[in-house]
Amino acid sequence: MRSYKEKALRALTIALLTLPLALAACDKAATPPVAEETMSALDAPPAIPVMGPERPILAFGDSLLAGYGLNDGESYPDRLEQALRARGINARVINAGVSGDTTEAGLERLDFTLSSQKEKPELVIISLGGNDMLRGLPPATTRNNLEAILQRLKQENIKVVLLGMLAAPNLGKDYAAKFNPIYAQLSEKYDAALVPFFLQPVIDKPDLMQPDHMHPTALGVDAIVTATVDDVADALPTGAEAEASEAASDVAVPPTASAGEERMAR
Repeated sequence: MRSYKEKALRALTIALLTLPLALAACDKAATPPVAEETMSALDAPPAIPVMGPERPILAFGDSLLAGYGLNDGESYPDRLEQALRARGINARVINAGVSGDTTEAGLERLDFTLSSQKEKPELVIISLGGNDMLRGLPPATTRNNLEAILQRLKQENIKVVLLGMLAAPNLGKDYAAKFNPIYAQLSEKYDAALVPFFLQPVIDKPDLMQPDHMHPTALGVDAIVTATVDDVADALPTGAEAEASEAASDVAVPPTASAGEERMAR
């Protein structure tokens, strides 16, 4: 039986080999593969009545959040919202994923995204860095951009769930040694909840991955949601924390450079 690390490395090797095709699909907005129709436990009525005020959550990242190759309602933010509501949490998960985004692109549009929200999010889920790795960008650059994003959210007193990624083995041991620890180190430094490897539930499971071997199918998304919904629920601020966050957000965040707005419009 393969170890978790071996499975992760195998899947990431396949992802790297298919990189040119995958990047072209993201950047040129090619017609994505059609996801299969699915039914799962997430489609069932809530086991617990939804109660309390609405809890706005911002899902901020790349194609893994945007729902690349999936039908409407099948993305991670969509299915996560359903799973949270099934637990009685009155969640509203806003999908701010942009396919092809690097950490630099995410940082560029962060202020615009925050200022565009009708309500300040109680929690931000971050999935960025995978495209940095697949392009072989310097891990130091990835770290600096992610740290700037976390610093910005800390200024706003917004809690964070950081979705981790692993480096493909083809990039070498030195690259992996610099890239892989980024998420754990930053989550500890900024007190963010951490999912060590976001794609772990679909590794080495072809039926849960799209033909590009990089993006989960609708069933794969459900597997990831099942594995991470408790992390998200536990990261939501308590009543006292939410009040403190609201009190710290009297100053509105102004829109920044038009580059952020242009990326959101893509």
